[in-house]
Amino acid sequence: MLLVMGCDHGGLALKNDLKAQLAALGHSIKDFGTFTKDAVDYPDIAFLVAQGVARCEYERGILVDTTGIASAIVANKVPGIRATPCVDAVTAKSSREHNDANVLCLGAAVVSSEKAREILSLWLATPFAGGRHARRVEKICQVEEMTMKHDGLHCVR
Repeated sequence: MLLVMGCDHGGLALKNDLKAQLAALGHSIKDFGTFTKDAVDYPDIAFLVAQGVARCEYERGILVDTTGIASAIVANKVPGIRATPCVDAVTAKSSREHNDANVLCLGAAVVSSEKAREILSLWLATPFAGGRHARRVEKICQVEEMTMKHDGLHCVR
């Protein structure tokens, strides 16, 4: 599978651990960084990963920050992205089976390396179930299209 990864400084060690796991499994990986422990702005990296998946340059994306939440928020702003933080087997499996999630977000302060490796393996191996879930994912896409066309939307501060 052709994958894209990214992290902020809080997720660097976990990203590197997962990257080694993916390489050992034979996946091709594009890494958008960060590559040092120096502070970076997670929106910049999450956007690059999400954009690559949305453009179909990569099959799926993996983002790692401190909690998995911040990167998911950013990635979900990109049309076509269904990013989800996962903390266990239930959330990993459901995000793929029911929601066809295409970006996995992990929190280095929330899951251990061992747990993250388990989540990642399950998330990559779980297919989208389709059926009634396909109808629901289509509705998500319709909401996305409607909000993109609406002139009155603005960022809430």
